[in-house]
Amino acid sequence: MPKAPKKMMPATKPTSPTQQRLWLMYPPRLIKKPFIWEVGHKFKVVTNIRQATVTDEIGIVCLELDGPRDEVKAAIRWLEKNGVNVEPVEISVVES
Repeated sequence: MPKAPKKMMPATKPTSPTQQRLWLMYPPRLIKKPFIWEVGHKFKVVTNIRQATVTDEIGIVCLELDGPRDEVKAAIRWLEKNGVNVEPVEISVVES
């Protein structure tokens, strides 16, 4: 019996909506810069601060970015280019 051809998943379009949750880590010299405000104005993304800790030594922010996939990626690249360490949030899901 011949095998049915495999169905190819369509490639994700750059304009497909996406949501990404990220950890942003700022060194002391960048703590006072308004990066989150700038990201929301430079790119077609919605920012949502989920958690934040800021001291004189470090800034750590859990940030959600919602928007077209290419805009979210561009926003992340811009943050990294400006000295912010960006890491994805790994969410562990417990199934019952």
